[in-house]
Amino acid sequence: MPSPPCWPQAPPSTKTPPPRRRLSLDRAGFTMLLHEAAVGDTIRIADPARLFRSVADILALRPVLIRRGLHLRVESGLLSGIDLASDDAGTKMMVSVLAAVLEFQRDMISENTREGVAAAEAAGKTLGRPAALNPSTATAIVAAYRQGAAVKALARQHRVAPKTIRRVLDAAGARDLPGPLDMPPICPGELDDALAPQVDVVLDVPGRLADLLRIAGDEVVRLALVSGWNIRRGPGYSVRMVAPLALHRAVLEQSAAAADSAGPAERKAHRVYAARVAAVEATRLHGS
Repeated sequence: MPSPPCWPQAPPSTKTPPPRRRLSLDRAGFTMLLHEAAVGDTIRIADPARLFRSVADILALRPVLIRRGLHLRVESGLLSGIDLASDDAGTKMMVSVLAAVLEFQRDMISENTREGVAAAEAAGKTLGRPAALNPSTATAIVAAYRQGAAVKALARQHRVAPKTIRRVLDAAGARDLPGPLDMPPICPGELDDALAPQVDVVLDVPGRLADLLRIAGDEVVRLALVSGWNIRRGPGYSVRMVAPLALHRAVLEQSAAAADSAGPAERKAHRVYAARVAAVEATRLHGS
């Protein structure tokens, strides 16, 4: 029997479904209000649209209010003067009809907003708040951060909020922890020249990394840190370690996981130390 023809299938839809509307009973503030209200209390709201957004919302809310013995009154609008928690057929019908009207109004407003946004984008207009930092300033911020500048110091320098600086850094991937794979690659022909002479390299390990590696590092790394000497730098300190470049790479590799789970200060210290290791390695490879 001949096999049935294979018809090409339509590609899966990439259209994202609309977000599910959040019911009033799912809101933490309103839930707290229900827990604090006593039997016979009246909850008053200025606008019904501030509490429920659809017919399903008010229909889910009414049984809860009735079961708790609470009253719900709206101060303005179509539902003003009506106890929305009244347990009679007439109120239930009126609430359902008026809630449907409110839902229709909100849907029309949302539809008109989407059409307006689409028309503005088609006309080439820039929507939303203008960027606080231009591209050249953002590039300078990323470069300064990779050299060890703090987020709050950069925010004060450019007169923006720290979250603006973090957004710029995250867009450039500057806050990702560098590891050994992020170092400049060593070509096979350069491997012997770079690593055969095991010349000791003097590098300062930030104190926060040293504290982590004294617990999480292996025996070789811990011994190398013990053999170094502490250098005070303001409120913090560094451990000046004299060791081959391969050992510095091992310190960098072992500190990546520990710093990632520790905190932002440890992650910053890891980035600073990674930049120092990368600079030494680049100098040895290119002879400059």
